[in-house]
Amino acid sequence: QVQPVESGGGLVQPGGSLRLSCVVSGLPNSAHSMGWFRQISGKEREFVAAKSDRGDKTYYADSVKGRFRISRDNSKNMVYLQMDSLQPEDTAVYYCAAAAVYSVHTAVVDATQYQYWGQGTQVTVSS
Repeated sequence: QVQPVESGGGLVQPGGSLRLSCVVSGLPNSAHSMGWFRQISGKEREFVAAKSDRGDKTYYADSVKGRFRISRDNSKNMVYLQMDSLQPEDTAVYYCAAAAVYSVHTAVVDATQYQYWGQGTQVTVSS
């Protein structure tokens, strides 16, 4: 029943910006970490960003620090990924995921701890 759905991907030129959105339907009203992951062609899935339920814990992959920002609007069951200064190496399928956690202050970076995954949205950075 829990189903994250991503949107907002597309084609953008290097240096451009995109904002990805994820709405999670059927999510129980308990603590969940929300995360963004991506899979670059030919590489393993990798962590991008995560945010705790109450928003006081955030983590970013080194590759996106200073360029990407994760945010949540729990009242709307939404999570966002603002991506600025996009580079060709950011081209990937981006996935939104939700993980049940014990604390509203916990943000999870381990993909294996996430139970619910979206179908992914393609981000292509190319000139």
